[in-house]
Amino acid sequence: MATIIEMPKLSDTMTVGTLIKWLKNEGETVKSGDMLAEVETDKATMELESFFDGTLLRQFARVGDQVAIGAPLAAVGQPGETVEAPVGVPQPATPDASAGPQPALAQAPVPPVPSAPPPAPAQVVVTAPAPVPQSASPKPIVSGPAEGRLKISPLARKFAQEHHVDPSRVTGSGPGGRIVKADILAAAANPSLLKSAAPASSPSLAPSTFRLLSRGPVQEEKLLPASNMRATISRRLLEAKTQIPHFYVEVEIDAAPLLAVRGQINSGLEKEGVKLSVNDFILKACAEALRRVPGVNCSWAGTGIQQHSAAHVSFAVAIDDGLITPVIRDAHLKNIFQISTEAQALGKRAKDKKLKPDEFTGGTFCVSNLGMFGVERFSAIINPPNAAILAVGTTVKKPVVVNDEVVAGQRMSLTLSCDHRVVDGALGATFLNALKDLLEKPALLLV
Repeated sequence: MATIIEMPKLSDTMTVGTLIKWLKNEGETVKSGDMLAEVETDKATMELESFFDGTLLRQFARVGDQVAIGAPLAAVGQPGETVEAPVGVPQPATPDASAGPQPALAQAPVPPVPSAPPPAPAQVVVTAPAPVPQSASPKPIVSGPAEGRLKISPLARKFAQEHHVDPSRVTGSGPGGRIVKADILAAAANPSLLKSAAPASSPSLAPSTFRLLSRGPVQEEKLLPASNMRATISRRLLEAKTQIPHFYVEVEIDAAPLLAVRGQINSGLEKEGVKLSVNDFILKACAEALRRVPGVNCSWAGTGIQQHSAAHVSFAVAIDDGLITPVIRDAHLKNIFQISTEAQALGKRAKDKKLKPDEFTGGTFCVSNLGMFGVERFSAIINPPNAAILAVGTTVKKPVVVNDEVVAGQRMSLTLSCDHRVVDGALGATFLNALKDLLEKPALLLV
């Protein structure tokens, strides 16, 4: 008897999953452990694993369908076994098996090919001639040479006007010596082929500037439907920002000792494959600071404050359709090398969309680092149910006062966003001071 595979609950807040791609086709042999499909949840795109051996007899959902938890997705059984769609499941159109898996829109009718060919690009340009400056003649900027009519495409004529190129002095590379756009752009780099003066109403810009500026729209104008992940991010961040009373505490630290120790470790242990990042030190320091100031390692529970005995430190990772926060569990019990190894593995699986639900849920504190993008400082939105999130800026070389002398320093900005229901100002400041002390004495993070 065939086994019906249902949509599993792949995250703690998931209610539906979107079928992104079938990895097995109907009629293919399936073994336990094979991946059947890719499913997008509200937090990540994950692979659906088969726990049965047999043949994929039926697919009850098509690419793009949103399937509720517990609803049938497919049937696995013996070859030739007949399987009817469960009650309430629509009968999907079965594509030609020889064509392989098809996207959801593949069944749409294709309009017939018109008998007449589409107009050439040059004809399209002719219908929208370039505007002529008021101070210039309404006629084209050039007329043909004395011996005959100038052969130039309308688009090339438009670019000649914009770049102030005299086309009568340009040799065309098109059919029959016709001047095309590429000829005008090449001529724009030759000062001898430019007109002596630009129209009074035009700005004075170098020809190279025009070549660097793009033309046309920024992107196609259309409404993109929100994915499950983007919709969930939108909902949760709106709830966090409107329902959690945020306040912010900022401190600037001396990053020079941290950079020095990191450089020494990476240089000395390079042959062993060790490469610590600045973020590794920050994650370790946050775990230690939470031990020193455990009041930040809490959550608002509706009627009281929930204390957490372990520091499960998460960190934000940008992915194609948003961001996700992998969790380093029991970070307070791990050394910096263990944290670094785990963070690299989690970060890679996050970008590959291979995280399991227990790898991105259950964090008690979060770190968001935009330093690698050159951002000096910012404020992050709390990731509930956490009571705080740390925003990390880039390291900036700047003049600082040390022992009444101005010297070059390396400074890093840390901003703590706090839930005022759990963390008061003094508690938030105490946590930041503990974090500052640890990062400015990075040797303490190596024990």
